[in-house]
Amino acid sequence: MSAIQFPAPDASILSRRAEIVAALARLVAPESLVTSEDELRAFETDALTAYRRMPLAVVLPSTTEEVAAVLRACHAMGVNVVPRGAGTSLCGGAIPQEDAVVLGLGKMNRVLDVGFADRTMRVQAGITNLSISAAVGAEGFFYAPDPSSQLACTIGGNIAMNSGGAHCLKYGVTTNNILGVRMVLVDGTIVDIGGDAMDAPGYDLLGLVVGSEGQLGVVTEATVRILPLAEGARPVLFGFDTSEQAGAAVAAIIGAGIVPVAMEFMDKPAIEICEAFAKAGYPLDVEALLIIEVEGSDAEMDAALARIVAIAREHGVRTVRESKSAMETAAIWKGRKSAFGATGRVADYICMDGTIPTGQLPLVLRRMDEIVKSYGLRVANVFHAGDGNLHPLIMYDVNDPEEARKAEDAGNDILKLCVEVGGCLTGEHGVGIEKRDLMRHQFTQADLDQQMRVRAVFDHGWRLNPAKVFPLDGRWTPASEAA
Repeated sequence: MSAIQFPAPDASILSRRAEIVAALARLVAPESLVTSEDELRAFETDALTAYRRMPLAVVLPSTTEEVAAVLRACHAMGVNVVPRGAGTSLCGGAIPQEDAVVLGLGKMNRVLDVGFADRTMRVQAGITNLSISAAVGAEGFFYAPDPSSQLACTIGGNIAMNSGGAHCLKYGVTTNNILGVRMVLVDGTIVDIGGDAMDAPGYDLLGLVVGSEGQLGVVTEATVRILPLAEGARPVLFGFDTSEQAGAAVAAIIGAGIVPVAMEFMDKPAIEICEAFAKAGYPLDVEALLIIEVEGSDAEMDAALARIVAIAREHGVRTVRESKSAMETAAIWKGRKSAFGATGRVADYICMDGTIPTGQLPLVLRRMDEIVKSYGLRVANVFHAGDGNLHPLIMYDVNDPEEARKAEDAGNDILKLCVEVGGCLTGEHGVGIEKRDLMRHQFTQADLDQQMRVRAVFDHGWRLNPAKVFPLDGRWTPASEAA
């Protein structure tokens, strides 16, 4: 497999860099425009750090009106724009190009309005995921989607990638928790989509925007659902002798109609890595671990756990360890949410993001292990088992080009496996550049053409976040069909 390709930069844009920078300087304060090479390096990549490109310039607006002015100017000058939140994208969704301006929304991080009676909250797109819950926690509310990077990732990035998190099994992913957005189109037009109501009239344009990876417009504000905190929550650790047993238990629990608030999986390498980092009390004498959390009153939690434990015993569970305190609960979740960072202390890795039907978990877990071993590499599995969203961490030496190639090939084989068993290429990380060339494995040319026609309606010149999501093989270009 060859490395991911980037299109050649537009020489005419590069030759006009001074003119473009001067135009941008007229629109924002000096501290909001980044042009020096040293400062631009902070924006040359995202969490897919194997790939880097130095942007033409970076603009850090403070208002929707500034975003509109920048997009209007770039549109008039024919300049590509790459929207960026916190740069936590694991699929290369925020990696720029040399002829593109990065539009960073980090300064737009305020809470604009809270409606406890309606259970809604309006925020700017640069606010972090965790800050939304923190802003309403004292009143007994929270924002449900909770990606592992929630301390850093922004709601704008969550909307772009339709992020999920450990508790998405019960509460859904971003698209299930967004009621409206304010978005700026490629030509600088400001539009409002959705609103405070649970179901806006007309076409579901909001459903189109969430998960569009910044290719339809730049979201600057969002109206989100906030939910009352549960009366109580209790995670339980279930240890198994094999990953197949754990996978079968997950499928059986879901098949029985039980919906815990979270159901997370770790295999032995992940257990050891996370326990060494977080000291969460994970059992080290098992091959696979499930973290299953239930919530509600004590009676409700006791009843749900009794059913779950009974099913786990039918599938050979060895260890059942229930959290007995808030401190234990925090430690259990610290270990899980620190998995990516903790693995980074041990080795370089690629984090994949395929999704499968839960009934296929035992088969896929076995095949993933076989695939990675066939390349002579190691894998640590940690993922949202309840909705089949896999996150195998394929470990390799980033300084060894051959190992890097093998890691990418192994990851591609795993994603192809996900599609072949009835799943899809991504669950919450997005397509970006990482999975762009695998899109043909899931979609026919007719499927891709239709998706690209929709994209072109919003941005016929393909200026917003170009070279992402769709294969770059020249079989479809904006000029080939009318918008």
